This record gives sequence, structure tokens and C-alpha cells, in this order.
Amino acid sequence: MQTFRIAAVSMNGRMGQMDAVYADIERYTQIAVDQGAKLVLYPEVLIHGHNTPNTWELAEKVPNGPATDRLTAIASKTGAILCVGLSEKEDDIVFNTQVLVGPRGYIGKQRKIHMSRDEALFYKGGRDLPVFDLGFAKVGMVICYDQMFPELSRILTLKGAEVLLMPAAARLKTWTEDAASQQAARRVAANYYLTQIPCRARENATFCVVADQAGLAGTVSRYPANSPLQPYHPGGAFIFDPKGDCIASTQAERIVDDMVVATLDAAAINEVRSDANFTIRTRRPELFAELVKEQTKS
Repeated sequence: MQTFRIAAVSMNGRMGQMDAVYADIERYTQIAVDQGAKLVLYPEVLIHGHNTPNTWELAEKVPNGPATDRLTAIASKTGAILCVGLSEKEDDIVFNTQVLVGPRGYIGKQRKIHMSRDEALFYKGGRDLPVFDLGFAKVGMVICYDQMFPELSRILTLKGAEVLLMPAAARLKTWTEDAASQQAARRVAANYYLTQIPCRARENATFCVVADQAGLAGTVSRYPANSPLQPYHPGGAFIFDPKGDCIASTQAERIVDDMVVATLDAAAINEVRSDANFTIRTRRPELFAELVKEQTKS
């Protein structure tokens, strides 16, 4: 891995407003590049919205779809590599997918593995866990609820990942327009990421970068207006080093679009992975068969 700068953008994936979302992506990407970022992470299902009622109609092919083309154009214009969430359709099946594109075009994708709450009504889980060599770093993607399963981050690390990109559209707490209510929701989100993701970083000696959607993306008619299943996303962006220390984070007071930019120092990952207690070196996989046993019984 080489030392490089990365940005994580926490922003609203407003349902039905794709042109506005693309405009925000281009604007934030240029700001990030002006601050030296080579890679910019955006939230889960940002383009088409989180559990949008007409997700099946909106979902598109990857890479041969308009979203991939449009994102590639932004990457080409700004010179950055982008990681952005959308709804992908293949053979009439829809996946919650994070795409990776650069100035030279499409690089790859990660389909979300585990569906949370009602996401199974819209998406099928993926099966692959690829790692992508960007030249300056090897990256893997862990999408929202998948972050709760440490096995996925470990597998990506075993495949060579040095940076784990962790997009999200987490429905952690609802709020009202009241400032104190928004602050409470934002702090719940911050606590969630500041307690969970350091574990993924520390146990694998990887950099972990989080970008969550921020704001109420719209209203879904099948649920009451104040239901926790509505697309309420308190938001936040965080960057953790291989020791699990948070080296950059957004504010925890207001639910607004926000961005963090930080330098990922190659020396930091080299220090931890050269330690005698680096867990990948000392693990005993011959004892882990219990992890892959089927738990359900017919």
C-alpha cells in the first residue's frame, strides 16, 4: 500500500431526485480532489434511494447502465476513483450494489450480502467478496448491515484488502425538526460507528472508511410517517486507522450533508501488520469449522 488521501461523503440519497444527487456527487468529488483525495466513498444505494417503492423499475445493469456511465464521467472529469451505491438489476433480480469506477472506467462492484429488516422485499443478497487492486491500495467493500458480520471483513483481509470501504444507509433513529431531536439521532449514529467499526479495523489491521446517508430521503406510503422503517438516516462519515483509532469524523450535532478527508499512511498499516500479534498470522483456521455449519434443522 502507498500513502494516499481519501474522502468519505455523508449525504442524502433523495428518492426521485437522481439528477440532484449526481450534481452533489460531482460537487463533493471536486472538493475532495482539491484537498488531495484520490478515492471518494459515497453511501449505500445513494443513486436510486433506500427501499424506494419502485426500486425494481429504477434498478439497472452494472456496468452497462446509465449510472455507471454517469459516475465514470464524473470520475474522468475530476480524476478521482468513486465508490457509490445503487440498485442493480440482473435477469430481473435486484441487488443492493456498490460500484467502483475511475477515470478509465468501471473497476468492479460489491453486492450486499445480508439484507436488514425489510430490504429482503427489494433485494437479493450477493455471494462474492472481491478485493480490488487500485495500484496505490487494495480495497474491499462492506455494505451497511454486512458490517455486523466480522467474517466478511476478515475474508476481505485474507484476500489482501488494506482498506475496507463501508458505505451505509443505516436507519438508526428517527427525529423531528427540533434541533435537540436531530442532535440525539446524530449522536446515536456516531456512537454506533465509533463503537463497532474500530473493532473491524483493529482485528484486521485495516483502514476502515464509513460514509452513511444523511437525512430523510423521502416518505414510503406503506409505513406510518414516523415509522423507523422510513428512510431516516442520521448520517456521519468516519475514518479509522489499523489500530482502531478514529482519525477523522464528521460533527455529531446536526443532520446535514458532510465530508471528511484524511491521509491513510502506509507506515501505519505496516507497523501493525509487522507486529508479532498480528491476528492474521496467529489465527487457527483449522479450529473454525463451527462457523460454517448449518444452524437450521429440517
